[in-house]
Amino acid sequence: MWLVLAFMSAALLGIYDSFKKKSLKDNAVIPVLFLNTLFSSLIFLPCIVLSATGDSLEGTPFLTASGGWEEHRYILLKSVIVLSSWVLGYFGMKHLPLTIVGPINATRPVMVLVGAFLVFGERLNLWQWAGVLLAVASFFLLSRSGKKEGIDFRRDHWIWMIVGSAAMGAVSGLYDKYLMASPADGGVGLDRMMVQSWYTIYQCGMMGVMLLLLWWPHRGKTTPFRWDWGILGVSLFLSTADFVYFYSLSLPGAMISIVSMIRRGSVVVSFLCGAAFFHEKNLKSKVVDLILVLLGMVCLYIGSR
Repeated sequence: MWLVLAFMSAALLGIYDSFKKKSLKDNAVIPVLFLNTLFSSLIFLPCIVLSATGDSLEGTPFLTASGGWEEHRYILLKSVIVLSSWVLGYFGMKHLPLTIVGPINATRPVMVLVGAFLVFGERLNLWQWAGVLLAVASFFLLSRSGKKEGIDFRRDHWIWMIVGSAAMGAVSGLYDKYLMASPADGGVGLDRMMVQSWYTIYQCGMMGVMLLLLWWPHRGKTTPFRWDWGILGVSLFLSTADFVYFYSLSLPGAMISIVSMIRRGSVVVSFLCGAAFFHEKNLKSKVVDLILVLLGMVCLYIGSR
């Protein structure tokens, strides 16, 4: 069951990326990101309120546990990590083709694997090393595809923002493993709904501060904000994708390495949307890069079984 949920989360993430690209086109990044966190908070706020004031959610997947500072300090750190990834990713995606951003983001399982190797001392087998090498090769070929569109991977700071976003996303994935694991397994054992609900609300507060201090005083000198219905689509699809993701991790036998890998299969959906709706260029060469990324994911899957 957790594998099916992981694939559902991947499909939803691909649609989320497409809505994100649409909402950022010729738009101010900070207010778009603030509204995304605001709408996501409004989606989960009823779960917090109903769980705290009655038993109407008892026995449902939406029941949200309460907790004190001991638990919320971990969630606050999760918010900082994810928001850092989002800020970098939103700015990068605004200025880069979706067919380039997607394959770079798809290398996150490799970063998670390398992180597990460095942080948790996990050893990589031959299949996993093959996946790592294929990811490196795909990144090299993707840089050659980018040059045809005037994108220099070594000097383009938008590319490095996407790489930084992917790296912070990998850190978030490793941190999820720690948060969801039981104390007996060396984790914190937090309730998945409490993590998803509260980290979204904390993010909204942080983005509100950024909006007031960084964007609002200079709004007349930067890209103006305009409303786009894609902003609402971002919140809906991301919230649903994350709900399915956290729920899959809470099921017996779920493996973060496999779930994280499958979720990055969202690159297929976002790639197709980039080709169909945004009419992006050099698709033939980028398809080769995408195939290498997917082959790398298959190698990681075989090596992680």
